[in-house]
Amino acid sequence: MRPDITVFGRYTYLVTELFWGAVALALLRRTNSTRKALRVSLVLYPFAYAWDRYTLEVGVFDIPMRTGIEIAGIPLEEHLFMFVVPSMVVGTAEALEECRASREE
Repeated sequence: MRPDITVFGRYTYLVTELFWGAVALALLRRTNSTRKALRVSLVLYPFAYAWDRYTLEVGVFDIPMRTGIEIAGIPLEEHLFMFVVPSMVVGTAEALEECRASREE
């Protein structure tokens, strides 16, 4: 049985973004790749923003468990998502690279 995270009510999405953001940050700090993740996130942000704004506008998806705070036409949580996902990818890729490099030594 999975835990019911909706106990956070309208903060559910924010709490999940902060949780996974903390995991991503731990990976980035462990691999010393915070700056790399920030660069990747900043480059991808305009594309992610445009796509997110469009999909929300046409009704592709709905986010019911959110704070209701919108910035530049999209939920606060989506702005966080646009940094968390690339950060998790960069952190994971860097950790895998470290593992590969340590096996070759």
